[in-house]
Amino acid sequence: MKLIIRGAAVGLAAALALTACGGGDGSNDNPLAGGGGDSSAITVGSANFPESSLLGEIYAQALESKGLKVERKFNIGAREVYYDQVVKGGIDVMPEYNGALLTTSVDPKSTAATTEEINKELTAKLPDGAAILDSATAEDKDSVTVTKKTADEHGLKSIADLESVAGQMVIGGPSEFKTRQQGLVGLESQYGLKFEKFQPLDAGAQATLVELLVDDEIQAADLFTTDPMIAEHGLVVLDDPKHVFSAQNVTPLIYEKGVNEEARTALNAVSAKLTTQHLLDMMKRIAVDKDDQEKVAEEWLKQNALA
Repeated sequence: MKLIIRGAAVGLAAALALTACGGGDGSNDNPLAGGGGDSSAITVGSANFPESSLLGEIYAQALESKGLKVERKFNIGAREVYYDQVVKGGIDVMPEYNGALLTTSVDPKSTAATTEEINKELTAKLPDGAAILDSATAEDKDSVTVTKKTADEHGLKSIADLESVAGQMVIGGPSEFKTRQQGLVGLESQYGLKFEKFQPLDAGAQATLVELLVDDEIQAADLFTTDPMIAEHGLVVLDDPKHVFSAQNVTPLIYEKGVNEEARTALNAVSAKLTTQHLLDMMKRIAVDKDDQEKVAEEWLKQNALA
């Protein structure tokens, strides 16, 4: 998949990683502060995988269509890197997935599963200065996905069916999948699964994960459910009856002081129109057809009367 990286995004990621590991009260350790940026601009970020970058571009163009100034900081890194920067005001708008945000960064012990439960907890528990806006119906969940051959061979329909064979399987996923409740931690505690090995990859390496899965170099993979390669290769997403992977609605996470009412209205309008099928269609254009994400975002906004 092609990532569009604006400016010094790679250097930014390294700086953010250092900040995330450091201490201090946050007043002087924000790598996004200063540097000649436009203080009146709304800084829109994205994580280090293509769908997040696409969503960031949609948000940025939606804001620009209202005459608002926008600065893009895409491909920053994983949630463990960028979350603190939103809280501190280094990033004003971040495309998020509400369930993962809650259990990864806000309350790892939360058992909230539905959109309503998750958003209620986020609203109550996010630190002062941070907030969520309206959630879209669009969802993109983590999943445990296998090939049809593997599913047929072991009679796999749900994650629970892996219990007797997980010890003979290598599972691949983003490196952070190893330590997240919505990852190997939850799969072990809820389903008793202990895989033979975990193969970590960068969060943006979904195409590589699919290739390894198809070639049987790994036997299971954490794939995002809107990945068009799932249908392209006839892969099987296993059911999750114990809800290790909770609702994952696309939801703007904002630094409240950096996002005025006009900007909030524009972002909520995006959420009101964005569906899972839209995500699937747009990601196919980017991942399979190799269309430019700026063009894909622009056309979606126009088609939905948002630009």
